Amino acid sequence: MSLMAEQLSAPLRVTLSEASRLFGVHEKTLRRAIHSGEIRYIVVRGRYRLHFDSLMVWSQKKTTIRNKRDSHGIGQWVEQWKIRNTLYSPRPPDGV
Repeated sequence: MSLMAEQLSAPLRVTLSEASRLFGVHEKTLRRAIHSGEIRYIVVRGRYRLHFDSLMVWSQKKTTIRNKRDSHGIGQWVEQWKIRNTLYSPRPPDGV
C-alpha cells in the first residue's frame, strides 16, 4: 500500500486543544465527554488524541454542543450546514 493510501485509511485524531477550537467548546467539556465514554480517544505520550469521527457524532447528539459548533466552531465556515429550506433540513424547526 502506498504512503498516501495509508494516510487516507488512518483515522483522523486531534488533540484536546484542537478539538476545543474546532468545536467551540471548553476543554473541560471535552474531558467530561471523554470520562463518560462519549468520545473515543487514545493516549500518546500522556496526551489525549481524540477520534474526529467520534467528535462529530458527539457534537451532533447534543443541542448545546451543536449550537456552539455551528456558531463558535467549524460550523461558522461550513455553508452546507446552513440549510435554509426546512423541508430538506435534518434538524427540526426551532419552534417544535
